[in-house]
Amino acid sequence: MTLPSGLAVSVLKAIFQEVHVQSLPQVDRHTVYTIITNFMQIREEELKGLGADFTFGFIQVMDGEKDPRNLLVAFRIVHDLISRDYSLGPFVEELFEVTSCYFPVDFTPPPNDPHGIQREDLILSLRAVLASTSRFAEFLLPLLIEKVDSEILSAKLDSLQTLNACCAVYGQKELKDFLPSLWASIRREVFQTASERVEAEGLAALHSLTACLSRSVLRADAEDLLDSFLSNVLQDCRHHLCEPDMKLVWPSAKLLQAAAGASARACDHITSNTLPLLLEQFHKHSQSNQRRTILEMILGFLKLQQKWSYEDKDERPLNALKDQLCSLVFLALSDPSTQLQLVGIRTLMVLGAQPGLLSSEDLELAVGHLYRLSFLEEDFQSCRAAALEASGTLATLYPVAFSSHLLPKIAEELCTGESDVAQQDGPTKCCRHLHCLQALSAVSTHPSLVRETLPLLLRHLGQMNKGNMVAGSNEVIAVCQSLQQVAEKCQQDPESCWYFHQTAIPCLLALAVQASMPENEPSVLSKVLLEDEVLVAMVSVISTATTHLNPELAAQSVSCIVPLFLDGNTSFLPENSFPSKFQPFQDGRPEQRRLVALLMAFVCSLPREVEIPQLNQLMRELLELSCCPGCPFSSTAAAKCFAGLLNKHPAGQQLDEFLQLAVDTVEASLGSGPSRKEAFTLLLWVTKALVLRYHPLSSCLTTRLMGLLSDPELGPAAADGFSLLMSDCTDVLTRAGHAEVRIMFRQRFFTDNVPALVQGFHAATQDVKPNYLKGLSHVLNRLPKPVLLPELPTLLSLLLEALSCSDCVVQLSTLSCLQPLLLEAPQVMSLHVDTLVTKFLDLSSSPSMAVRIAALQCMHALTRLPTSVLLPYKPQVIRALAKPLDDKKRLVRKEAVAARGEWFLLGSPGS
Repeated sequence: MTLPSGLAVSVLKAIFQEVHVQSLPQVDRHTVYTIITNFMQIREEELKGLGADFTFGFIQVMDGEKDPRNLLVAFRIVHDLISRDYSLGPFVEELFEVTSCYFPVDFTPPPNDPHGIQREDLILSLRAVLASTSRFAEFLLPLLIEKVDSEILSAKLDSLQTLNACCAVYGQKELKDFLPSLWASIRREVFQTASERVEAEGLAALHSLTACLSRSVLRADAEDLLDSFLSNVLQDCRHHLCEPDMKLVWPSAKLLQAAAGASARACDHITSNTLPLLLEQFHKHSQSNQRRTILEMILGFLKLQQKWSYEDKDERPLNALKDQLCSLVFLALSDPSTQLQLVGIRTLMVLGAQPGLLSSEDLELAVGHLYRLSFLEEDFQSCRAAALEASGTLATLYPVAFSSHLLPKIAEELCTGESDVAQQDGPTKCCRHLHCLQALSAVSTHPSLVRETLPLLLRHLGQMNKGNMVAGSNEVIAVCQSLQQVAEKCQQDPESCWYFHQTAIPCLLALAVQASMPENEPSVLSKVLLEDEVLVAMVSVISTATTHLNPELAAQSVSCIVPLFLDGNTSFLPENSFPSKFQPFQDGRPEQRRLVALLMAFVCSLPREVEIPQLNQLMRELLELSCCPGCPFSSTAAAKCFAGLLNKHPAGQQLDEFLQLAVDTVEASLGSGPSRKEAFTLLLWVTKALVLRYHPLSSCLTTRLMGLLSDPELGPAAADGFSLLMSDCTDVLTRAGHAEVRIMFRQRFFTDNVPALVQGFHAATQDVKPNYLKGLSHVLNRLPKPVLLPELPTLLSLLLEALSCSDCVVQLSTLSCLQPLLLEAPQVMSLHVDTLVTKFLDLSSSPSMAVRIAALQCMHALTRLPTSVLLPYKPQVIRALAKPLDDKKRLVRKEAVAARGEWFLLGSPGS
């Protein structure tokens, strides 16, 4: 319906003149506000034609309103009056009075309020009105000062937050007359308040005040209020920085930093007046804890300087103080106090981030200190970790300094260890080597440094079986871990990523191939390199170095590595004069077969678009090896590699052929014979590869897996297989390795297979039921809880039965599943509280420490159920939980104390 022109004005005039709105019922008053709101939206120009009469009329309508539903609408109307530039005329103060009378908001919603209006809704709506115009400033600021100075915590918070909002609208003109009072109120709250929230809001208000004064444009003859305001702040805070007892040091520093963080001008003004004083105070105090406090304050001001850029480096305020700052930092780094060293390291990082602040001499000293701190003993782990982090950060900015002053020391340290370990204590030598490796990986944050650190790491690995150095698996794993960390740092830079890949991967493969060759007297390193743990560490290096490869470069690499394993082509490997041919698939040597894990790491981490040469032959070889008995490590690696390639292979005839080949291979070996376990492992990994990508064949293979739950030999392994199907892997079938992983594969697996698991459980014989329970608990334990909660009533009885199973794995998995459900579905769980209490208490005495801990955690979580349900069990539980208080394991005792304490408090006032 279209209103005739002028009708809206006539209606509103009639309301303003003839209706005493506040005498109407709430619903009718709400209707009046709605009429005004609608007219302001559709007849704005007509209403503005009323001039200030419209504002005065609305003031009369709103005056005395008390209902929160109506106030929310009225506040929006006032805000629109101001923001849409309606004429306020001479009624600015009246409009302020009619709204500010509600400040600060004192409203507590009634219980079960159907309207859902909260106190915070009214606070924010009113604040939007009060902070919408600078014309309210002369009335609002005295009110805010009064409320900040009151004793009511909520009033203080609301006033400071409102002041913060006003500063975005006000200028120097509005603030000028109130600055001394505002500063006095804020200063008092930060110095004296016992509330952290009030202190935080006070600091935020000071920050906003300073920012407001900073952005106001000054006339040439105008007073610079920012300068005079900051001078007052400094005058009231500086002397506290010099007090011997340092009582008000931190509050003063917080105030100064809040103001300094508002603008570059404020930062320069405060920093130039504060830092020299703090530097002086640092040298006046001799105790490490006092020096740490002062250095932390200096660090705060230095961080603020980072916010502002300077076109002219000579304008940087820190330039005049850089020598003193560097000297102070080096003193802190040399101090025996670990806490002071930690602050010194953080300060060094901030100084280093300021361009041109550290001279070459400063950098040499800084690198020397970081090198020394990186080799501290294990008792100083936090300081050593901080030094390594700082080395990585600063190496990005100053690669030449670290190349010149750090890497030669590390290289010398490694060479000394390699050539003359007889004179060193074994643990000391290993510790020094480990620190060297960690330092090398930490500073590999710049492409030029990677080209120096990577050869050092690879040379050290190659030298481990030469001279007097005896390598154990831990040392080799440590090198591989450092290599992986370097590979991770290279992932962000394509050039470094390719350099690492083409340098490290051939070297690792060459060492592994050499170790797999027949020798009359195998070296210590050759034996170590073929151990499971070492190969797993090398797998991590290769996969990390491959996942981020450019597809074109990856294609170059795959054309070399796949022929190495299929044809024994070692031409691309360094030092490739091997005594015999490398044939991991053909000759049957167990040592060479183990290296298929390295092939898996590479091909299963490639981007999907990279074409793998000789794929048909490779898949057949992998299938054959995956069912070879005698070496579970090799057969599992082959099965995982086959599954990883299946997962990425595009749909089509070739994929169908590979799948049929895999099913035939599994069925041929799964019936009977020496390869049953290997065939089962292959079935498991192929099923996972297909489940992740929603392949139709996955349901058939899952059904086959369920059938094995009744198998006397493979049943327990089949139950554990459901954990693998639902879990995320780390080496293959990962999103990082470009596998096809659908987002909701767990939910789909649950929907498709849990009914069959439940049905199979009910039909199974008593000796097979535990396998079904274990499989079911694995699925439920890894399912997102929002998916599980609707199904909980039908599955809970099975979960409770699983707690009676004698298998510790089943018990632990079920407890892990139940604990969050106690918190998220208390009403359903309350129906079974008798059974839950009994079973949890029984399991708190389990032979397995992990089960005891999980049971006690569930007893703790039980206290979140309704108190009325739990109270009858309170005496029984408190008595029973006294026993695990004397458990021989500290972690069990800790959980027992927490759980028993909650049960003690059950039903007490305030609990």
